Amino acid sequence: MYIPTSHFSLWADFIERTFLDEGFRELISQGIINGATSNPAIFKNAILTSDAYKEQLATLSSLAPKEKYESLAIFDIQKAADILRPLYDAGDDGYVSIEVDPFLCDDTQGTIAEGVRLYERIGRPNVMIKVPATDAGYGAMRVLASRNIPVNATLIFSENQALHCADAFASAAQEAGSVVDTVISVFVSRIDRAIDEKLVVSGIEPGLMGIMNAAEIYNKVEALKVPKCRVLFASTGVKGDDLRASYYIDELLACNSINTAPIATIEAYVARGDKIIKLPIANEKIEAHKQKVRDAGVDMDGVIEAQIREGLDAFKTAFSEILSALE
Repeated sequence: MYIPTSHFSLWADFIERTFLDEGFRELISQGIINGATSNPAIFKNAILTSDAYKEQLATLSSLAPKEKYESLAIFDIQKAADILRPLYDAGDDGYVSIEVDPFLCDDTQGTIAEGVRLYERIGRPNVMIKVPATDAGYGAMRVLASRNIPVNATLIFSENQALHCADAFASAAQEAGSVVDTVISVFVSRIDRAIDEKLVVSGIEPGLMGIMNAAEIYNKVEALKVPKCRVLFASTGVKGDDLRASYYIDELLACNSINTAPIATIEAYVARGDKIIKLPIANEKIEAHKQKVRDAGVDMDGVIEAQIREGLDAFKTAFSEILSALE
């Protein structure tokens, strides 16, 4: 849902072929979403559980598993990009993201080569190449953005990661002499799920550290004023009934930002109708909550490092499972 006065956008964190022909178009026509994201786990669930891919798969029997996967994924990404193209042409986002092979996360040159290849093969200007925020990824982001390829920096949990990404995008603009759209995807709810149980025992409000961490990163990135670079809040679905379904959209409404969310979360947000801008949160308030968490014995640096590793491992596992099923 694009709120013009704030430049806030809502994207669907979901891709599946039947959905693209039905619910996706409807959400766009109603002005609810203006973009979409995907990742290996999303494509794994779509390709391995939906009958919509069987017909195309039957024509790909001579290909290697990764070639089959790319053919299926690229078809969907092209379809989503074409549906979103009128929004893109009107300057209303209209982007869809596709992630590079997660096993390239420590290979700068491999990531660059795959990012360029995917972008050229898809052949749509409104596609973002997703690159994990690793040491190797930062260099790849800079090169891709300098070649006018939109980039979605993903799996970001820390301020340090976000600032490296922002620096990569600023450097790319300086090198290229032009600016391309980029996003810095900050993962939110996974942090709360990792520490909330311990915080409750200590009498500290749960469901808040993920918000504060994301808000702090947002403040830092916004202060840098990198041209055409926005923070995107990801991992914004809730688990269980402890938090309202739209919680991570409601509490992270921010000017010049994006929230990508599962369809059920988007539906809950639309039903609630909360359009009150919540960020920025004062740095003093963020630091006060962080101190409470530290006092409870939570090592946030350790938590964040674990989340980065687990996120990469989860995408690698999903990718491996797709390839195994396509053999």
